[in-house]
Amino acid sequence: METMNTTSVVQSDCPNVEVPVPLFFTIGLVSLAENLLVVVAVIRNRNLHSPMYCFICSLAGFNTIASLTKTCENVMIVFADVGQLEKKGSSETKLDDVMDSLLCMSFIGSIFSFLAIAVDRYITIFHALRYHNIMTMRRTRAILVVIWATCGVSGVLMVRFFESMIIMVCFVVFFIISLVIIYFLYVYMFMLARIHARKIAALPTSSGRKCRGQRRWGSSMRGALTLTILFGTFVVCWAPFFLHLIIIMVCPTNPYCECYRSLFQLHMVLLMSHAIIDPAIYAFRSAELRQTFRKMLLCSNWK
Repeated sequence: METMNTTSVVQSDCPNVEVPVPLFFTIGLVSLAENLLVVVAVIRNRNLHSPMYCFICSLAGFNTIASLTKTCENVMIVFADVGQLEKKGSSETKLDDVMDSLLCMSFIGSIFSFLAIAVDRYITIFHALRYHNIMTMRRTRAILVVIWATCGVSGVLMVRFFESMIIMVCFVVFFIISLVIIYFLYVYMFMLARIHARKIAALPTSSGRKCRGQRRWGSSMRGALTLTILFGTFVVCWAPFFLHLIIIMVCPTNPYCECYRSLFQLHMVLLMSHAIIDPAIYAFRSAELRQTFRKMLLCSNWK
């Protein structure tokens, strides 16, 4: 993301913090392996062929693209440092634009994936009896096609016109609005879930309906809690990067702002680490996914 890391000639006592390239390589390769494992696990295990896991697979796919993109960018940096590539050559600049487009695409895709998962959890909890009629696999595939097509086009347009202040503002505003929408959706979901829990608790103790309701509600809420953890992790990992963009717009020549911008590479490390943390959360929260990982890693027979 060279375009986003351009610094003005500003007098500042804060030197740029340099992160060793091997660290970027390590994070990129580990996250790439983990997210590919999630994608393959969802594809191979028929028990995971549900809308929620399809959206999780989509999120892992976007994380994979982000990891692969940053790994390739680091390879280019290494070749440029040894004189094998021109940092400002025409072909190198075009390739850098492609990688920046893919990174923007992965960010937008992550937001849309979280939104799709949140809506899916809402329907699961509060429209359980109609869930399979509402969230069919056909509709799920159509939603995924729309998400990937929209993100691909948006990623290209954002990088192509990123020098325009309007595009940068739209990028930041999209991030903030998306966070607000998903946040209020989760708050509303948990508030309604609390009301439903009270209604279930008010049913007769010996009622079979109460037992079924408690099991279904407990399973749905565990899924919602998992996705809340994923979303919180996403916000923590991406927020410093977007604060960097806001600082570029608001105070591009202020020495104090320059001190924060000097931490750009640390922000990129945090951003890339998000792709490592997500699969760990999947595995920790989902017994079915843990079992699938175990079978894949131990090359067990699939039944």
